[in-house]
Amino acid sequence: MLLHPKPLNPVPTPSWNLHPLLHPKPLISSPTVEPTPPVGALTPSYTPTSRPTLVKGDYTCTFTYASQGGTNEQWQMSIGVSEDNKLFSCSVWRPQGKSYLFFTQFKAEVKGAKIEYGMAYSQAATGGQSDIPLKAEEFEITETTVAHKEGKFRSELSKLLIVAKTPHDEL
Repeated sequence: MLLHPKPLNPVPTPSWNLHPLLHPKPLISSPTVEPTPPVGALTPSYTPTSRPTLVKGDYTCTFTYASQGGTNEQWQMSIGVSEDNKLFSCSVWRPQGKSYLFFTQFKAEVKGAKIEYGMAYSQAATGGQSDIPLKAEEFEITETTVAHKEGKFRSELSKLLIVAKTPHDEL
């Protein structure tokens, strides 16, 4: 597991409701623009639907998913860059812990950095309970994505975390 030598500077955390009939607008942030929460949430279909995107400088994180159900669940997404600009993080999670949505697929993609560490969880830590990671066979990690594995993913997702290494010039 990658340890952070310095804390990451997070972008303000937007949140959105996961609702079956409304589509959110993408989130875009920059040093001068505050992210705004999207309106709405999930479409009840098996078609992947692009979801929030956060941008900080040259780095982007996009979360795409498809699910069944709709319980107006609150979800949050944040990104951050380390003070030395060598690490970029992206997190998507349900603050209340366990999601009751039936996810058919998910993918978090970063641009501008290469993934060093990624993890997906069926339950996020709340009220004294710990994060419960997905089994290794349920998802895969590439240089730029953390995504479900077709036929192996058990449809439970409550948290996703990526830490990526940014390209930097040595002087």
